[in-house]
Amino acid sequence: MRVLVISPTFPPMRSGGADHAFRICQYLAKRKVEIHVITSRIENIVADPNMRIYPVMEDWSWAELPRLLRLARRYRPDVINIHFSGAIYGDQPMITFAPTLFKKALPNVRVVTLVEYPEPVYVQRLSRVARIGRKLAAYWVGPGDVDYGYGTILRDSDRIIVLSDTHVSVLAKHFARVRDKCVLIPPPPLMRMSSECDGVARLRGREMLGLASDDFLVAYFGYLYPGKGIETLLRGFQTVAERKSNVKIVFIGDANEVILNMLNRPNYLKELKDLVRDLRLDDKVIWTGYYPVESDLASIYLRAADTCVLPFDDGVMLNRSSFAGAVAHGLPTVTTQGEILEAPFRHNENVLLCKPRDPASLAAALDSLIIQPQLRHQLSCGALSMAREWFSWDGTVERTLEAFGYTS
Repeated sequence: MRVLVISPTFPPMRSGGADHAFRICQYLAKRKVEIHVITSRIENIVADPNMRIYPVMEDWSWAELPRLLRLARRYRPDVINIHFSGAIYGDQPMITFAPTLFKKALPNVRVVTLVEYPEPVYVQRLSRVARIGRKLAAYWVGPGDVDYGYGTILRDSDRIIVLSDTHVSVLAKHFARVRDKCVLIPPPPLMRMSSECDGVARLRGREMLGLASDDFLVAYFGYLYPGKGIETLLRGFQTVAERKSNVKIVFIGDANEVILNMLNRPNYLKELKDLVRDLRLDDKVIWTGYYPVESDLASIYLRAADTCVLPFDDGVMLNRSSFAGAVAHGLPTVTTQGEILEAPFRHNENVLLCKPRDPASLAAALDSLIIQPQLRHQLSCGALSMAREWFSWDGTVERTLEAFGYTS
């Protein structure tokens, strides 16, 4: 099977979508799938001998459509896998009509779209030329079920991979029949896992972080950007640290450059460090910074931790790859319950839930974990069980191949 993956983000770009695209390509290649990747012009792009990567796209505008179609014709894939959310394409609408155009150029191709996040393109933010191009494309492909923000990507994709059940209802507002096409495949851990042998990795990680033997280490894992609840975490952690002198917190990861550029918050990491100083937590907080996608450093740091806290502002969902990374390491994890809680998350069984944007609720949950070893053990066992069921790479690859129509 030959698969053409289209993703505007790819390592070393610092975003979860870039890491996800790279990892799924790696694992598919291990299954003897021939992988070709079209991505943006990215400096020092991470290479892999088992896939062919073409960093040729400048801005994903209408002017680049001929290049995209030419490459698709050249490699004649069985499947074209589009990784999509509007923001990562700079709100350019060209990609939202790509499934229709690919099928006209390659009548037998199967188009499978992976929706990183259910966010359309916002064409009104673009130039008049881009808006006119979108209008002409809509006229050319036919008027039925052409959405202003999603074009024909929902209508003409053969399958839609969603990373969370909550995303299906969002997409259905734009194309009612999308439910019949959706397949749920949450992202597994996106880092390279370190091996653990009799606690050696844990000891190594704690030594690297400069911890004392009796320090209780709280981990935050994932990219840093607004909406992840980091300010809530710091304020809740301050409350705990005032009562317990041996607690420390490590932030494993770096700023998400894609999202921070979109939000015009390039100095967000400095904002967080200023907050740490204002809360007088400098001696309690460790920042690991960036780690290469092929490194196992993130995994080693997670093994050094005693618990993980991920207080998302809108609540935990299956699409949160940082949560997958935490539970895959068996970490008892505190996270937040939003308006909707998907069935796999079970309070006091595989996760400890608290209220979003509530430092006091977070502090109470963290306190209970620190003083109750049995609760930590219970959550750790539940976390590993959840990881096996929902976040294994073997299961992810199998479900992805099924979506691609692969038959062995």
